Amino acid sequence: MKLHELKPAEGATKNRKRIGRGVGSGWGKTAGRGNKGHNARSGGGVRPGFEGGQMPLHRRLPKRGFTNVFKKIVAVVNVKDLARFEAGAVVDQAALVRTGLVKGRMDGIKLLGQGDIDIALTVQINAISRSAKAKIEAAGGTVEVI
Repeated sequence: MKLHELKPAEGATKNRKRIGRGVGSGWGKTAGRGNKGHNARSGGGVRPGFEGGQMPLHRRLPKRGFTNVFKKIVAVVNVKDLARFEAGAVVDQAALVRTGLVKGRMDGIKLLGQGDIDIALTVQINAISRSAKAKIEAAGGTVEVI
């Protein structure tokens, strides 16, 4: 078998329905749109959520709360996650993104104190908890809040 001999299995493909191509096709004249009315016109049809004049669902349901457009998205990293770095490494935002510990859009990174660490690291980060700072300094590392 050669590439030019390939074809789909029998019955696997179907010709598309070509509406509005004459009365002999069975889909001519009004082309399945019925007679007159909003949906029969070009550009006709209703917007998403329209329920024929009935009060739409999104207006019947009660509204609660709001979305704070000024909220800050802070990525969280734990001390135990820093074990993948070698001793003496500088751990900053670029290093955390490169290793896959932090992904996506963020306004800052905070280091939390879950887990233990026994290697000395230089940590340059936006925010850090007291316990995380104590653990890194106890291991011989330094912390710089930027």
